[in-house]
Amino acid sequence: MNFIRMPRFVNPKRLVLPVAAMALFILFYIIAALNYPGGSWNDPSHTGFSFWNNYLCDLLDSRAINGSLNTAKVWSRTALAILCAGLAYLWYHLPILFSRRGWTTKILWASGLLAFISMLTLSEGTHDISVRIAGFLGTVGLIALLVELVRYEYRTLYPLGIICILIFLVNYGIYETGNGLRFLPVLQKFTFSLFFLWFFQINRILAKVNRQMHT
Repeated sequence: MNFIRMPRFVNPKRLVLPVAAMALFILFYIIAALNYPGGSWNDPSHTGFSFWNNYLCDLLDSRAINGSLNTAKVWSRTALAILCAGLAYLWYHLPILFSRRGWTTKILWASGLLAFISMLTLSEGTHDISVRIAGFLGTVGLIALLVELVRYEYRTLYPLGIICILIFLVNYGIYETGNGLRFLPVLQKFTFSLFFLWFFQINRILAKVNRQMHT
């Protein structure tokens, strides 16, 4: 993997992009939810989007669960594309946090970027395989990131990272086994919120380290 050249600096002004991507994702997904015709796996006849019963992925499908044309898909698919692009940009620059770029750094860097690319393929036709590929790559990348954060003693980052990874694995376990499936729609949204908080903190520390290294 010597051919991989990881970044050592980023224009500080551009580190607003991951935060803007997360904010736009939330905004566009709210608009998408407001435009969702209706239906959930628990109640196909339900009108509109249910916070408690609908998955975020329901908004991506061409048709709503109640059979109507899904007028929310443009907003939700745009939101997903923006989020993946913004977080991939953040992930691309994560090696700046680490002075030595060993195998762990290279693994976290490559697997994380591939996970975001896999998420862009998420649709009703490829949902399950996209989730499994992105889930596997994401798990590898997140664990490798956590190892590096602990190694470099980023004490403001790795405790929340441990919580995020554990909850992520719980989500994935429920998805694969079907046990506790009725809790997954709410747990999914809670997990997204925690990850957004973690990524925001990572972005903030990255900006600080980047500034200290080049002043």
